Amino acid sequence: MGQKKDLTGSEKSKIVRYLAEACSSLKIAKLLKRDHRTIKRFIQNSQQGRKKRVEKPRGKITAHELRKVKRAAAKMPLATSLAIFQSCNITGVPKSTRCAILRDMAKVRKAERRPPLNKTHKLKRQDWAKKYLKTDFSKVLWTDEMRVSLDGPDGWARGWIGKGQRAPVPLRRQQGGGGVLVWAGIIKGELVGPFRVEDGVKLNSQSYCKFLEDTFFKQWYRKKSASFKKNMIFMQDNAPSHASKYSTAWLARKGLKEEKLMTWPPCSPDLNPIENLWSIIKCEIYKEGKQYTSLNSVWEAVVAAARNVDGKQIKTLTESMDGRLLSVLAKKGGYIGR
Repeated sequence: MGQKKDLTGSEKSKIVRYLAEACSSLKIAKLLKRDHRTIKRFIQNSQQGRKKRVEKPRGKITAHELRKVKRAAAKMPLATSLAIFQSCNITGVPKSTRCAILRDMAKVRKAERRPPLNKTHKLKRQDWAKKYLKTDFSKVLWTDEMRVSLDGPDGWARGWIGKGQRAPVPLRRQQGGGGVLVWAGIIKGELVGPFRVEDGVKLNSQSYCKFLEDTFFKQWYRKKSASFKKNMIFMQDNAPSHASKYSTAWLARKGLKEEKLMTWPPCSPDLNPIENLWSIIKCEIYKEGKQYTSLNSVWEAVVAAARNVDGKQIKTLTESMDGRLLSVLAKKGGYIGR
């Protein structure tokens, strides 16, 4: 007997909506004409979150290859384990094995912790998840801004450093430098933008609305059909320029109001799938500790990295929302893995 197909994104969305309507897993299986065990497995996995990968047995590399890896780690400070092994022409080694080998000769910085959520934050995150359980997230446009600098985020770059070596001092500038503010959106499997905020412009309510008018509305939204505009839901976070009375009234005149303008809980970047897109882009433009000499060059790198993100990756991010809502409810408003 052939292996049965996995649940599609559409079927997963329907399961979440049926659960919100208090349907049992057995009833959902009958409605979708799928095996009951498949439905139960999806519900259990969504509530438990992503399972930890079982670490594979450590692979073997020769003594000669080990010496090459050690030399490469010394020459490529802050590089990833994959980049180090690729520079030695060593392929087929799983990540867990690469890291196990590097731990004997190098170290890596730990990631910064997220600020703690208080009781009010958690309650608002739970209320938000309950409110949008029945939402068709393929109709939601997820938006956000990202600032990219010439030198990379402070304290963000990390990588393997050989024992006995000092971390390299990144290039610092007495004057100039700065960064570029980038705005983008994702909906279903489509990337909107990225668009560059004019250098020197501070985004307040007025400049934010003018920016949306010149970029998002004129270059993308106006080309969409009436039916698309009728069903689209616009998401933005609670930055002052976004949530002000001026911006809210301006968006309402554009037709983005009430149910078409998503409310957003505080301290919730982990619930916005576009944050994962920013991580993908930053990892690409700052890989191996890369720095830039001009704002135009870092902007060009952002555009190139964004073009390399295909529709499947974006669709995976937007289709993750059902699982995120279930996870935030299961964790009683706490942070979820992104």
